Formats: sequence, structure tokens, C-alpha cells
Amino acid sequence: MSPVGTSIMQVTATDADDPTYGSSAHVVYSILQGQPYFSVEPRTGIIRTALTNMDREARSYYEVVIQAKDMAGQMGGLAGTTTVNITLSDVNDNPPRFSQKLYQMSVPESAPVGSSVGRVLAKDLDEGINAEIRYTIVDGDGIDVFNISTDHASQAGIITIKKPLNFEKKKSYTLKVEGANTYLELRFLSLGPFQDTATVHISVEDVDEPPVFDSSFYFVEVSEEVEIGTIIQSILARDPDVANDSIRYSIDRSSDPERYFYIDIISGALMTARPLDRESISWHNITILAMEMNNPSQIGSAAVTVKVFDVNDNPPEFSQFYEAYMCENVKAGQLVQSLSAIDDDDPHGGQHFSYSLSPEAASNPNFTLKDNQDNTAWILTRRSGFRQQEQHTYYLPVVISDNGLPPLSSTSTVTVRVCSCDIDGDIMSCTAEPYTLPVSLSRGALIAILACIFISLVMILLILSMRRHKKQPCIIDEDENFHENIVRYDDEGGGEEDTEAFDIAAMWNPREVQLLKTRQDMLPEIESLSKHVPQTCAVDYNVHSYVLAKLYEADQDPCAPPYDSLQTYLYEGNGSVAESLSSLQSITTDSDQSYDYLTEWGPRFKKLADMYGVSKDSGSLW
Repeated sequence: MSPVGTSIMQVTATDADDPTYGSSAHVVYSILQGQPYFSVEPRTGIIRTALTNMDREARSYYEVVIQAKDMAGQMGGLAGTTTVNITLSDVNDNPPRFSQKLYQMSVPESAPVGSSVGRVLAKDLDEGINAEIRYTIVDGDGIDVFNISTDHASQAGIITIKKPLNFEKKKSYTLKVEGANTYLELRFLSLGPFQDTATVHISVEDVDEPPVFDSSFYFVEVSEEVEIGTIIQSILARDPDVANDSIRYSIDRSSDPERYFYIDIISGALMTARPLDRESISWHNITILAMEMNNPSQIGSAAVTVKVFDVNDNPPEFSQFYEAYMCENVKAGQLVQSLSAIDDDDPHGGQHFSYSLSPEAASNPNFTLKDNQDNTAWILTRRSGFRQQEQHTYYLPVVISDNGLPPLSSTSTVTVRVCSCDIDGDIMSCTAEPYTLPVSLSRGALIAILACIFISLVMILLILSMRRHKKQPCIIDEDENFHENIVRYDDEGGGEEDTEAFDIAAMWNPREVQLLKTRQDMLPEIESLSKHVPQTCAVDYNVHSYVLAKLYEADQDPCAPPYDSLQTYLYEGNGSVAESLSSLQSITTDSDQSYDYLTEWGPRFKKLADMYGVSKDSGSLW
């Protein structure tokens, strides 16, 4: 694009002849090859352009042959040639252009953010910096969902995902992409515009996605006294796909190895399966899994953190075993022992303990207790003049109470030993003098005493052995093959009107069963079946909670049988509004019921028809 006459370079030729002798050394230049694109000045050897609008994109390389001839170029002069290689440099005189105006692309909805969707390319005939292109999304409904960047190696535009895709919300996007040169030359702006646009249509493909929870994290606070089977949180997940498959819930057992919790497989109701104890585990971090029913490989998860609230269920106790030592010459009001207590509970307002002597020891003449109102207490002497020979050990029962609701207390014993001390108050001995037998005790008496002790031990061992044989073993003999345990009572119930032998309310609400209403005249063969289990108040999960409670009870009972247990009653009660629901005592005489229809049931029931049906013989049997 250089104008005509633009200087390119200068060539110079030398001649060894004497320049003062005629024109032997007078050299002139001419062009032998390279016309009409270039020219050379005959006297100076300067090579110049001879044409306008030379286009590098059409031809970028030229070989120009220059001749130098002495004798001023006349006949008989000598000549020499040289070759000049000329390459045209590029200028930004070509705008970028898309090879196609519409691009069709597709991407699965599960593609992660940052992944590539496809490429677009705007071609520029220039090279180097003049061919560099910057791509941008200038319009379209996916301007916030997708991004585009330039691959500097190929100068192509790479479309990537900026936000997660969802086929169920939007199935396709349309983008308007622009490609423009990053470097422009003002003298060539008239050849522009140096930019181009294309339309990109992106289709989102549907994939089977795992269930999605309403929340990826749940925080639950529950009291440690919550009953087994109580619903503490409702977990809800859904299938994000169009099919909207059914969801089944479960707990990742690696997050709850002790099985403190249970989740309903259909409703997602999270409930307790074991008693909670804040002092043992105050935080539970469990993982809930949601699985598609028709595609078990699609599993979603959510984290549930359960914080166990504290209740005042632990009484305070001494922080250590207290055994105090005091001298015989101790004075009244002297400190014997300082007391402190601990409590596993953690109330909101902090611990506050109160100390007192038990009622039976409150009026003792030897010691008193002072509550310091700072969770500590002192044991003080009431009098002086203790004598080790009279009593060398005192036991003080101390009652410790906390400030919980309801307040709990415990009684611990402080042991005080009377010691003999020296003048400086240093303890010399705290043991009483041993009791010695009288010297007059004969050897025969000692033998008689030892014989009585031996006989007593033998009798005790016999009694214990007899009691052991009378006990029912918890483990069933392997030779016995029991499939059912029948708990049988040999008396007839009174029906629904009998509220003493059987309470129908217990079947509707087992929580209201009172321990005082259990049968006292006969004990069931399996003790675990008659135990009372507290139940939850939830109406919809009454039976479910009852099963969870019984399951926990069976797990904790080492004597519970590993098979099904059946509890039956021998007779059916009377007075039911629905009348009889079984065949027991359903008729009073044989004439109340006709069995003629048995003859119509075929030969398989012929024996029953002969036994209960009307005989064809009208004569008397007697």
C-alpha cells in the first residue's frame, strides 16, 4: 500500500578502472527483472516502487535483478548483475470476517461451569498483530450464562459456561457474537468496518440428574430428653428431571454408626431411634441420601447437623474422693477440708452448687459445714478435744444440689480421720491401735470359731447353686426348635367391658398404659413383652414410633429371643359392638348355622359336607 516512488534500498557497484580515464569507471544501473513493480535510478542505484496498491495478500515476495554497466551504459561496456529479494510487510487493511453467520451447538445440562461449548472463527487475511481478534457476546438471552474468550494460537473464539445449566428451566440460548481487530491503523479505517458478527444457537441436552434437596444443609436443635420416634426434621428432595421420579430416603450409616436416628424412606421424616445423651455426644453430623426409585445410581446428599440441648439429668458430685486428716488437739472452728463439686450438665446460666449436711448429720456435735456460695464449701470443727482412742474415723454425709430445673442432688461422704500429732502439729499416726484377742482364749475356741465360719460358707455356696439351677436360661437349647413363643393366660377375658383384665385403650395409645395395670396373678413367659415403653405424641407416626421403641428395647435386652413372639388370649370377650370377628364361640347350637353350601364346593370339601351338612336320610339316627 506504499505510494509510487517509495525508496526501498540502494545498490552500489564498484569498478577497478581509472575513473579519470574516459568513462571506463562510469557505472549506470538498470533493472532486468522486477518490472513493472519496481524501478531503479540509473545513476544512484536506488530501488523504488513503480506501482500503487501493491497487495501483500496477493503477492508478498519479489525477486528483482539489477544490472550495473560501465562505459556509461554504452556499447562495449562491461556489466555485472545482482539479485535483490523484496518482501512486502503487512498492514491492517483487511477486516475480520466470519466464514458462517449461524453456528449450531449443543451442551448437556450436567456440564460443569467453565467447560467449553464450542468455537467460532472470524478469518483475517492479515497476519501478526494485524490479525489479532477479540471476541465478545454483544446480545442474546445467554449473555449472563455463557462467556467467550480468544484462543491466541488459532485466533478462534471459545464459548464456555459461566453459570450452571438446567434443561427443565431453559432448553436453548441464542447469542450474538462479535469479532473485532484489536489493532487498527487510522489510514485504513475507510476499508472497514474491522469487525463482524455471527449468531450462535446453543441447545441444552437433558440428562438424568440426582435428586436435589430443598437445602444442602440442615441445622436441628433437639432436647436430649426427646422420646424415641419423635420427628425432629422433615427432609424434602425432588427429582429435577422432567420425569419427576419418586424419591427414597436413607441415612449414610458411616455418618451415624450408632444408629441414633432413623428416616422414613418415603416421607423423609427424620426421627430419633435411640435415646440421646448430650453428655456422651452433644453434636451429631449425619448425611441424608436421596435416591431415585427408577434409577438407584442417581443419589443426592444433604448434611444434617443435630445439636443436643442439655437437660438437668445428672446430679452434682464431688470432684474427688475426700479423706481429711486432723490432729487430736484441733480447735473449734478450724478448717478440716475444702469441698468442690462437678456436674456433667451444662446449664445456660452456668453451674451453681449448694452444700449442706444431710438431715441425720446436721445436728452432730463434732463438725459443721459452711457453704461459701462460690461452688465450694468448708468442713469446720464444732468443738475441740478429739481423741483417737475414742473414735478415730468420722463419716460426714454431704448433700450437693444444683440450680437446674428440676434441681438434682446427691449425697457423698467425707471421711475425717483423727490423727496423733506432735507439738508442731505434724501428723505422726492416723491408725488406731489394733484390737487384740484376750490371752485367755483357748485353742479349742479358735478351732470352733473357724469351723462355724467354714460351715457358713458351705451353706451359702449351696444356696447360690440352687438358685442358679432354678433360673430360666436366656439362651435356648440348640436341640429345641421353637418358631413361636406363646404367652398364655388360662382365664377368660371379659371383652371390651372388662377394664381390669384388658384395656382396649392400650391398643390405641400405648403411651397411656400404666405399669400398675399389669397382671399380678400370672407373669408372662417372656418378660420383655410386658415392659412399658414411653411413646411419642405424634399422631401420624404413633405405630411407627412404637415399633422403633420396641426395636430399641429388644436391642438392649440380652435375653430377648431372636425370633418372632406371639401373644394370644384363649377366649374371646363379649360385649363388642362389632360382634364376633372370629369363629370362637360364634354360634350356640348346630342349628344356628347351615352348612349345606359345602356340597356345592366340589369333592375336595365332601368330607366337611358329610360332617356338617344335612343328611339325605330323613330317618332318626337313634
